[in-house]
Order: sequence, then structure tokens, then C-alpha cells
Amino acid sequence: MKHRLTIPVVVAALALGGAAACGGPPEPEGPTPEELEQARQDSIEAARRAAMEDSLARAREQARRDSIAAAEARRAAIAAETEAAMAIINEMIFFDFDRSAITPTAEIALMKKLAVLRANPNVRVRIAGHADERGSVEYNRALGQRRAEAAKSFLTNRGIDASRVTTVSFGEDRPMVNESNEYAWAQNRRDEFSVIAGGDQMRNPEGQ
Repeated sequence: MKHRLTIPVVVAALALGGAAACGGPPEPEGPTPEELEQARQDSIEAARRAAMEDSLARAREQARRDSIAAAEARRAAIAAETEAAMAIINEMIFFDFDRSAITPTAEIALMKKLAVLRANPNVRVRIAGHADERGSVEYNRALGQRRAEAAKSFLTNRGIDASRVTTVSFGEDRPMVNESNEYAWAQNRRDEFSVIAGGDQMRNPEGQ
């Protein structure tokens, strides 16, 4: 007995066969030109934001480094100025044999000290008078005191408050040069100066 296929059945069969031959349902359509352009613009904007953030981060880091460098430079400048001012205060002055009068050379040194003390009103100093070994211990102790007082009077007579300057005498007890000759005696006839308060940060008027 022969079967007879109707036209609709044949058409349906052909359609199914064609779909199978093409590998399944039709491929979806790709992005439109508008979508591609939008994606490109989004990529450009993301790159721009990333570059801006990177630039800001580098600028902040550079500003931080500059601030640290500036602070270090200020500290170094203050330390150098303090050291220079301290060197002026610490400079010794010397006296003639058996004398406590301020010599012209000592006066130059004292004028520099005077400028530093005026520029640093919180600084207090101690002046220690010394003598060479000639003479008695008692005499040299008194001579050392007169030498210290002479330097103090030089400063206080020019406006430095007396409370900022203390004096002491070591007489012949602390020689700078332990010898018995003219050179050693000349070095030992001296006033020594030291800062006893306010020396952490000092201005140097000579450096202005």
C-alpha cells in the first residue's frame, strides 16, 4: 500500500531540513555602530579619568616630598644659624699679664657677643675667668674673677641685663696649655664663655 504525502507536509520537512543544514537557529545580530561608538567613548573617558587620578596622585606625592624637603631645609638652616651664633658666644678672650682690662682685640669679640645676646633675649651665659700659674692661688683666683667681671661689665654697660650673665673664677686651676712658657701663659690668661640657657635655637645677627 503506497502512502501519499501532502504538500504541507513536504514543505515542513524541507524547512526542518534546511534549518538543520544551516547549523541551528540564525546567529544574533552584532553591535550597532552607535553601540560601538558609545563603547569607544566610554573607553576614552575611563582612560582620561585614570590618567587624571594618576596625575593627581603624583602631584600629591610630589607636594608631600617638597614639604618634607622644605621642613628639613628649615631645620638645617636653623641648626646652622644656631651653630654660628654659638661659636660667637663661645669665642674666648685673652688678657695681658696681671691685667683684667679689656684689650682692643677682646673688645671686637665682645661686640660680636653683644649682638648675639641682643638678638636672642632668652640666652643666658656664664663667663669663667682664668689666670696663668704665676702668683699665688688666691691671687690668681681673684684675678680670674676680675677678668670675668670685666667682660660682664662690658656687656651689661651696653644694655644686656645683668641677670643674663653669671661669672665664676677658676684662677690657675684649669690651664688650657699645661706648660710653663710665654705661649702657655698667654693662652691661660683668658675668659671662657658658655651658654647656660636658651641655646636650643639661636639667631645669628651677623648672618642676616
